[in-house]
Amino acid sequence: MAAPGPARLIRAAAASSRRWLFSASPAAGTRPGCGSAAAVRAARLFSLSARAVLSSEDKITVHFINRDGDKLTAKGKPGDSLLDVVVDNNLDIDGFGACEGTLACSTCHLIFEDHIFEKLDAITDEEMDMLDLAYGLTETSRLGCQICLKKSMDDMTVRVPEAVADARQSVDMSKNS
Repeated sequence: MAAPGPARLIRAAAASSRRWLFSASPAAGTRPGCGSAAAVRAARLFSLSARAVLSSEDKITVHFINRDGDKLTAKGKPGDSLLDVVVDNNLDIDGFGACEGTLACSTCHLIFEDHIFEKLDAITDEEMDMLDLAYGLTETSRLGCQICLKKSMDDMTVRVPEAVADARQSVDMSKNS
């Protein structure tokens, strides 16, 4: 029996890596939310598919209405969080995602249109706790780091609240008096 060729070994290693990436549970300190998107991105590194890079047709367009009323438009891949979209497209949204998606602040607070909000995945207790600390909370508020893009969200518009609260910072009001 002949030894397996290099291409066969690479395919086997890639398949093994994908199985590990998709079956591993998140480690302590890893980013909650769209963790599966991170696994998908990591698995793409091992993929030998002919479509290694998503075409522009596979991307989802998101419009952000910034605090100053400016409309910022960006594209993301299915499975990316809205925080990923802001960071990857270098959008100028002051203070957005200060905790880098670890659910330790509410700086990625976004307000969704009703028809999109109704289709979002259920909110977790951890996200709800952070949203309780957000300024300008509405019935359709969510944290961008917890919202994963889906094809049905293409061309959606989200609004950035006028004020931002960073739950990581405690303010001692007695120092101002």
